[in-house]
Amino acid sequence: MPENVGTVRRPAVDGAPPFDLTYVRSGPRTATPVLIIPGGPGLASVLPYRGLRRRATGGGLDVIMVEHRGIGRSRHDLAGRVLPSEAMRVTAVLDDLAAVLDAEGVERAHVVGSSYGSYLASGFGARHPDRVAGMLLDSALQSTGDLAWERARLRSLFWDADDDIAGGVRRLVDDGIDERVVLDVVRAAWELVGPELVRPLVRHRPGLAWRALAAYATRDASIARIPGIYEFDVVGSIAFRELHYGAPPDGLPLDPALTYAPLAPRFPAFAGEPYDLAAAASGFTWPLVLLSGDRDLRTPPEIADRVARTAPDATLVRLRNGHSALDTHPMALLNAARRLVRGRQDLLPAEEAALDRLPRPGLSASFPRILLPLARVDALVHARRPRR
Repeated sequence: MPENVGTVRRPAVDGAPPFDLTYVRSGPRTATPVLIIPGGPGLASVLPYRGLRRRATGGGLDVIMVEHRGIGRSRHDLAGRVLPSEAMRVTAVLDDLAAVLDAEGVERAHVVGSSYGSYLASGFGARHPDRVAGMLLDSALQSTGDLAWERARLRSLFWDADDDIAGGVRRLVDDGIDERVVLDVVRAAWELVGPELVRPLVRHRPGLAWRALAAYATRDASIARIPGIYEFDVVGSIAFRELHYGAPPDGLPLDPALTYAPLAPRFPAFAGEPYDLAAAASGFTWPLVLLSGDRDLRTPPEIADRVARTAPDATLVRLRNGHSALDTHPMALLNAARRLVRGRQDLLPAEEAALDRLPRPGLSASFPRILLPLARVDALVHARRPRR
């Protein structure tokens, strides 16, 4: 079934030209579609998730995805200029989503958000509760205060533990490798594959697998931009101004606040969150599904646990996965979304093992098949080097 690409004329900021917000709808038309919101900020919707929408359509889902303002086909105003930083506000993005539902004649939708998209999904519930039929939060991001849980989980695994992994990480830092790079690489290896990759990665000096992960995960003062796929340069203002990506380091080892530190001078300072989403969850009266990966280090499982305790009608689903099932285990997310749409989300906890066994298509899901052989090559090279 062909996709329908539409636009909605939206305001940017006072005194500036408006812009055309692009969205795409696919699958059989229903009264209550599934609105899927990717992570980021920076990920586009139209190009990167064509395969996801094709699989969703094959499973009978009616899917809407919106190109985030400042990204891809929603990047420029009618005068051809890139949208300004002042136009990047969470509330404006939430109202963009509501405008797309209006354009499609949709009163309510099942809102599915992953990572930053889960923050928008919860925010949409707080701002437009009458538009939500059901909600799925994948790798739930809820509060800037949850950085404390992120720090604790990272350090318990990679610094404070009395095992070969933490010992290897400490040795790499002692050898002079930038602590921020060590954190980014080890965290990515853990989330994408698990300890079977982290263990050989920290045992030897950095090799092919390390360099591949560093290219994937490490950020520097430049801002990588892949047009139509990933564009952080404009929407990063939301990340720093409202999500506190520039949080001050606490001075202890392996601080995730260091990850975005090189970019902080280029964006606005933190001004505060638009909503208290941790509290707002108590008013979520619709069915809520939470997907939580056991290897998720950026939105640790404790966050999903808290939401499940707070929301009146929550179903918690634990996956053997890292961060963002939308990107690393999309078939599990789509099957969970189908259960939600059909009102059978209560079956999901008993189906966790079956969800884990589903195929994992997509680029991120292919990383284990690439990285593990590279790590084995690195181990062979290291073994053949003469000892000093």
